[in-house]
Amino acid sequence: MTASEQATSQAQRWVLQFCHGYDGPFLDCARQYAVLFKGTPYKVCTVYLTGKPSAEVERGSASDEVIFLDYSSAQVRGLKLGAIRDFRRIAASRDFALCIAHRFKPIYVALLGSSLPVIGVHHAFGDYKRRSRQLFANFFRKRLSLLGVSNAVRDDMRACLPGWPVERIETLYNRIDVEAVQAEQVSREQAREHLGLPQDAWVVGNVGRLHPDKDQATLIRGFALALPQLPAGSLLVVMGSGRLEAQLKELALELGVSESVRFLGQVANGRRYFKAFDVFALTSDHEPFGMVLLEAMAAGVPVICSDCGGGREVVKGSGLLVAFAQPSTLATGLRECAEGLIDTQSSADRLSLCFSDQAARERFWTLGWLSQ
Repeated sequence: MTASEQATSQAQRWVLQFCHGYDGPFLDCARQYAVLFKGTPYKVCTVYLTGKPSAEVERGSASDEVIFLDYSSAQVRGLKLGAIRDFRRIAASRDFALCIAHRFKPIYVALLGSSLPVIGVHHAFGDYKRRSRQLFANFFRKRLSLLGVSNAVRDDMRACLPGWPVERIETLYNRIDVEAVQAEQVSREQAREHLGLPQDAWVVGNVGRLHPDKDQATLIRGFALALPQLPAGSLLVVMGSGRLEAQLKELALELGVSESVRFLGQVANGRRYFKAFDVFALTSDHEPFGMVLLEAMAAGVPVICSDCGGGREVVKGSGLLVAFAQPSTLATGLRECAEGLIDTQSSADRLSLCFSDQAARERFWTLGWLSQ
């Protein structure tokens, strides 16, 4: 960097985004928050606490600068003194207006390693149930504000931090770049060919870890109940891997539907193939949000979701909500989908209105936590 460029950089106001890592959905989380500042006077520097340097991650971060601290998970246990020193050095390197930190560990490092205002973004339930975390948040409450990815996560934090003003714990929904996701998604025919699915089958799709929280057992039971009334040759297709795979396969065998249930395992860039589905069903228990619902909506696929957690906020008014862990109500919902009773136009409208980058940008600036 030349002396002139350095002077310009130092005069420029910046936002420091601090992420634990970029695995799974968290690279797109970094992108989501970086683009909030598109068209504003601010530049964004994104720092990853863990993870090797990667040109692909740099491009996906949508940031003006990306820094990889390259710590291992073991190195950031306990007091994280090395990470705090590194963060302090970065925070002092230019004129940062604030820090946006994702998940508790980066919030902890950012507050101890700088005097910046910190916006802590939480993607899960229960982050402040521990008394030690409540004490920590209360100690730094003058310069800490909190965002939940859904009203359900927000309300969970408010319940754990009852002394906080409600306007300091708010919601900013997860979102997608709708046009970019749609451009990525291949046609129904291509998707089915890639996934090895018959072109003429009626297909129920599910994407997620094979884990108790995702409750694919209810999905299989509901599908088995509905199958006699579904189109001939209907399939349930599950993308994902996890410790319950053998147990779920055994359940499908016990219910006599093993020939109609396909376990595809982990599918790289799975959202590219959502048009393979005739309906997308998510039966999770207390899902904090449910990004896969947005990806299904972007594909124009009708969605069914269990009526709990953040998923209800995504689907309400634009899909079908069914009682959690109730196979019979799910079976009824699948039959309604097969009869074409779910309108996907309302999903497209809601996606644009509530869960797009533009909608999030407008919502963020109304919070008044950083004035333009």
